[in-house]
Amino acid sequence: MPERALSAAPRPLRRARALAPLAPVSARSRWLLGLAFFAVFVALWAFFTLGGFVSPTFLASPITMLSEGWLLFTEYDFLRDIGMTVWRVAGGFVLAAAVAVPLGIAMGAYKGVEAFFEPFISFCRYLPASAFIPLLILWVGIGEAQKVLVIFIGAVFQITLMVAVTVGGARRDLVEAAYTLGAGHRGIVTRVLIPGAAPEIAETLRLVLGWAWTYVIVAELIGSSSGIGHMITDSQTLLNTGQIIFGIITIGLIGLVSDFAFKALNQRLFAWGRVP
Repeated sequence: MPERALSAAPRPLRRARALAPLAPVSARSRWLLGLAFFAVFVALWAFFTLGGFVSPTFLASPITMLSEGWLLFTEYDFLRDIGMTVWRVAGGFVLAAAVAVPLGIAMGAYKGVEAFFEPFISFCRYLPASAFIPLLILWVGIGEAQKVLVIFIGAVFQITLMVAVTVGGARRDLVEAAYTLGAGHRGIVTRVLIPGAAPEIAETLRLVLGWAWTYVIVAELIGSSSGIGHMITDSQTLLNTGQIIFGIITIGLIGLVSDFAFKALNQRLFAWGRVP
């Protein structure tokens, strides 16, 4: 009996350790837990809609949503809408990154540059991108440029400040060591600050890419004849909640795929930034 008690004693400890704060979770458990949440969510959605607790006018059932999604692909050329939305997000995001990353590096590395730009950029990052739509329509019309610029404005100021903070937070001992080894000012930036901040900069771009998806829907609500946001607006006028939900889920799935792809690319390009 005492031997059995001793052999059974560690089990509660292992169980408690698994539930401890900041305790790591295996990749398999992480996937299973994530899928479990989606399964519970869909089950509750089906229960309330198929059970008649919620009117179809306000919330379509999962079956109706899938049926409307099939119609979108087969009869309403939804693939073209998806392609246009992806192109707008990619165009605005790449343009914002091309401007914001070099500027953010310069602000983080040189305090004079930061003092010059930081007040204006901090002011602009609080301005909602949608507030610029009337001006953009006056300046560039209601074509593709207006939609790309909405995404650009929504992303560029956020990326700039986040990159500047990342670069400016470099370890001083590494900078001093590089000076000791004979590096000049340019070498400090190119050989110490940029490589050290690169993983965090890539992570910043991954996060802001998710924000860009919220801006594109706002951009497509006005003066647009294509795109997922345009489809959602048309479905709203017809009270077709099935198509609205399918459009929202489509955005989420595309964003999730792009997020995983971006994360995998970051880990491959900047392996030294991984936490062991």
